[in-house]
Amino acid sequence: MKNQLGLLALAVGAFGIGVTEFAPMGLLPVIAHDLQVSIPAAGLLISAYALGVVIGAPLMTLTTGRVPRRMLLIGLAGIFTAGNLLAAVSDSYAMLLVARVLTSFNHGAFFGVGSVVAAGLVAPERRASAVASMFMGLTTANVVGVPLATWAGDHLGWRASFWGIAALGVVTIAALRITLPPLPAPSGGNALAELRVLTRKQVLGALALTVVGSSAMFTVFTYITPILRDATHASLGFITAMLVLYGLGLTAGNWLGGRFADRSVDRTLLITLAGLSAILVAFALSMPHAGPTAVLIFLWGVASFALVPPLQVRVMSAAADAPNLASAVNIGAFNLGNAFGAALGGAVIAAGLGYPAVALAGAATSLIGLIALWATSRRPATPQESWSGGQRPAPTK
Repeated sequence: MKNQLGLLALAVGAFGIGVTEFAPMGLLPVIAHDLQVSIPAAGLLISAYALGVVIGAPLMTLTTGRVPRRMLLIGLAGIFTAGNLLAAVSDSYAMLLVARVLTSFNHGAFFGVGSVVAAGLVAPERRASAVASMFMGLTTANVVGVPLATWAGDHLGWRASFWGIAALGVVTIAALRITLPPLPAPSGGNALAELRVLTRKQVLGALALTVVGSSAMFTVFTYITPILRDATHASLGFITAMLVLYGLGLTAGNWLGGRFADRSVDRTLLITLAGLSAILVAFALSMPHAGPTAVLIFLWGVASFALVPPLQVRVMSAAADAPNLASAVNIGAFNLGNAFGAALGGAVIAAGLGYPAVALAGAATSLIGLIALWATSRRPATPQESWSGGQRPAPTK
């Protein structure tokens, strides 16, 4: 029972951080209008957050290695809360940009350390499913939090959304303190040795695949609101419904990705990347039509987050000597892909190529990942591989 409560606490934290990361994507038009900047410029708020995660993930993980895990996760949630409070009182684009970067510094370490803690709470053969359970909070944020933030931003102003997200931070801190079991800091850690692990060919390859897979998602998702508004000619109600539908797809994909990755990580990735490419091509072709668009948005959500558990476990297995750092850096890699995807989609829009070209750019990115994985995979990698030398917490009973 304690294990389940611990996973629930991590999922609550993932929910709060997930709303923080994704809510601005539904608020881009409102923020751009209020701060008098272009849509691509507002999209840089997404890229700035993502780049902050890339920097903050290894920095926070290496400098907090001796902090007990529950205390560390609560502290990271505090940073998240403070950053969103700053965003809520921002009166300029520059101030909001600074707030987004501050908020981002908790992200990589929270998900990185949290993934290792989650994996340590269960039997080895259930590690991918445990990681998926934590990330279920992130997908639930897209089902509930992002549509609600989009609605609030349209009716109450975008700052109201950030006030609400800051309140989520307080709830996250309480949930972690009440339900997560005490976990000591890993013993015998060596920052230099952990950094050396990141130079391994297998680890670098796994991180690169994470960047590519994440880019394919965020090239399109960053601009989903203007795409539906201008290309599909959808109402606010339809856009909100599509965000919910996409979030449901993410939730289903996260669960499926965890289940199938428990059997074979690489096979799950190959099938998912191929499906993601095909779905985004179909989305580009059917974008003006609401019915097919709704179906494809759900399938796109499934494919997008079915990648997450196998990608996370793949890196943790490749870097068995330093799972905390590698896991956190992999979250940074997700967000590097976020930044690259947002920038790529913005460049396509700024070039006047149209919204269907944004979806095709995402499909091309996914295809690159598929080809790279196919060329480098010699055998299916499974999460049952040895985690020798890792700082794996003992399961609690």
